[in-house]
Amino acid sequence: MATEAQHSPTAPAVADILEAARRLRSGIPGDVHEQLVEAIYADAERIAGRAVSRPERRARPTLDRTLDYFLTSRLWGFPIMLLLFALMFWITIIGANAPSGWISDLLVGQCWPLLREVTVGLGLPWWLRGLLVDGMYLSTAWVVSVMLPPMAIFFPMFEDFGYLPRVAFNLDLAFKKVGAHGKQSMSLMMGFGCNAAGVVATRIIDSPRERLIAIITNNFALCNGRWPTQILIASIFIGSLAPAHWAGLVSAGAVTAVALLGIALTLAVSWALSRTVLRGEVSSFSLELPPYRPPHFWRTLYTSLIDRTVFVLWRAVVFAVPAGAVIWLSANLHVGGMTVAQYLIQYADPLGLVLGLNGVILLAYVVAIPANEIVIPTILMLTVLVTGSHGIGEGAGVMFELDSTAATGALLQAGGWTLLTAVNLMLFSLLHNPCSTTIYTIYKETGSVKWTVVATLLPLVLGFGVTLAVAMLWRTFG
Repeated sequence: MATEAQHSPTAPAVADILEAARRLRSGIPGDVHEQLVEAIYADAERIAGRAVSRPERRARPTLDRTLDYFLTSRLWGFPIMLLLFALMFWITIIGANAPSGWISDLLVGQCWPLLREVTVGLGLPWWLRGLLVDGMYLSTAWVVSVMLPPMAIFFPMFEDFGYLPRVAFNLDLAFKKVGAHGKQSMSLMMGFGCNAAGVVATRIIDSPRERLIAIITNNFALCNGRWPTQILIASIFIGSLAPAHWAGLVSAGAVTAVALLGIALTLAVSWALSRTVLRGEVSSFSLELPPYRPPHFWRTLYTSLIDRTVFVLWRAVVFAVPAGAVIWLSANLHVGGMTVAQYLIQYADPLGLVLGLNGVILLAYVVAIPANEIVIPTILMLTVLVTGSHGIGEGAGVMFELDSTAATGALLQAGGWTLLTAVNLMLFSLLHNPCSTTIYTIYKETGSVKWTVVATLLPLVLGFGVTLAVAMLWRTFG
């Protein structure tokens, strides 16, 4: 089964094949030659019986053909695809909770206080202790504890089952209509695990133009670093609008709607790019649907954990270390009786409020650019800083999370959050610049500063536009 047939061999190539066959036959005894020919025809008949349908008889049913009948069906293909990916995301989110908690307890609950005691024992000045332990180390610990488990679960599930080519087959027509490549669906789905990995996955696209479209639009896939933000905000502000027994379903529906909006924007922006700055013909390709199979354990382990998870995590850690330093310094350097963070929030507040957000959110997304995983801890720390709340957190510049959604909601509402703030944060979480790991990966894959800047600023511009439109409609009709 294929989306597009390959070109036939040229005449000289056919002549060469026939000549080679003639020479081979001249050196084989007649009876042996007849046996070989019979074996070849028997094998061909067996393959045709499984793969070719004829008017007089249907192809022999197999498990693969039965699965493909449903998984690539025009009627059932898309609903089954959505259900399978919803299940995959659910397993990733639920399955990552426990290991994330264990890693967080080890790195934040045990190692962080121990490092504080060690640096005090060494006699380091308070500012150096804060910079190294509360800033650099703590931000790295947050990134590792939140980022590692979901990637370690998501990527192995994504590998080697034989289903991904069926996804490309189902979505090929949609991507072709918007001027993109059918294989972009694979890199898009990989982006739900990590956008940096999704950008690397665009290597399967041969056309430079279509690969560039896939790279620029991959940030619209809601990566695992943004799922915790989406789920937390939806649970606090949107799920609470429904009766208690429906709250979880309503929250899940809101998060799913944001993810589907990302896919819709991927198609829309791909269409716009293919008709403006990246015009060109859609390239054809032959898509082989391999047999379904259980994963090869060691190959999957290497490809998923070593080649992707550890590779992406290392890049994130490299960027998280200086980000932690910036976050701590901004909350502890004072100018004229106010911290640098308070000044920046004060300047960003007017723009943030116009967009239905606030200055704390905008600053959090600037200083937390190395990883989306530290956005919520940074927002909570900055909210405590500007509200002057007492007894919450571990001090200025120290990121933290609260034990319950109720306590988190109370702190955010004390910071002036409304339902509009929550809705627009969920939208802005989808539509903002890529994290620094993804930006660096885009540059490495494209080798172009120009296209790296486009891929970085395009979603940010869309984020400002969408949140502004929602805020204006909300204030007009809300």
